[in-house]
Amino acid sequence: NVRGRRWHLAHFPACIHVLLASRAPVGVVIRRGPSGHVATMLWDRTRDEFTIGQWLKGHLYERRSDLSPDGEYLLYFAAKHIRVSDAGGSWTAISQAPFLKAIALFPKGDCWHGGGLWTGEATYWLNDGYGHTVLRNSTAVRRDGNYFPEGFYGYEDLSVYYPRLIRDGWNLVKPRSGGDTIKVDVFDKPIDAHWSLRKLAHAGSAIGGPKGRGCYWDEHQLVHRTSCVTIAYPDWEWADLDGTRLVWATGGKLFTGSVLAEGLANETLLFDFNGMLFTPIEAPY
Repeated sequence: NVRGRRWHLAHFPACIHVLLASRAPVGVVIRRGPSGHVATMLWDRTRDEFTIGQWLKGHLYERRSDLSPDGEYLLYFAAKHIRVSDAGGSWTAISQAPFLKAIALFPKGDCWHGGGLWTGEATYWLNDGYGHTVLRNSTAVRRDGNYFPEGFYGYEDLSVYYPRLIRDGWNLVKPRSGGDTIKVDVFDKPIDAHWSLRKLAHAGSAIGGPKGRGCYWDEHQLVHRTSCVTIAYPDWEWADLDGTRLVWATGGKLFTGSVLAEGLANETLLFDFNGMLFTPIEAPY
């Protein structure tokens, strides 16, 4: 009912994950909520302007997805968990960012492996332990048969997510700590000579985690590199560096700020993704 829906929106903000292009000032925001509804948005990081891409009624695995270095192409893994088309219940796709309409489509059928990484402007690694077939392909992009990420992080989200973090300048400083059901891997990224951004990557169970986050979720800290003073931000579900500025997501909103000698300053709201509702949108290609 309407009253129940409003209560849900009020108490469970949108979940936000961002993919940043490494060689262009753009990004793709993956916005999830309510359950089973995902939207993609283009982020112009020069003007801090946001443009809607497309909605998906299904699950998009943001940790198994990647944005090409020039921001032109989105590689993603998605599932509906029911066989609704020749794509099966799950698939890896490549699209023109920020849209989801596939120019290359690889049905999977299950949720082991899936997704991949960009190895160049138009070359990609497909995370294919087994099961992908080719339903549609494109001459605009090419599979890189010579690349395979170092390290083994399982068969699900971390198989793509951790190699992506390491590729993008995060240092894995403390792997696998925690209890029997929840594991925590610690990543650091230097901000300046004094501060580092720390990512605590939780994996293994939704029990004990924040509501709406699922089996994999992150929290963050600012760590002073000489005094070891730590400022915790457990509600930051995503955070990274955009040039010299810090950007992060919490409560369904995207923020930016500066890290000064005394810590975080100049906090500014960039966009509030709450309140968005599913709207059918056609890709322009």
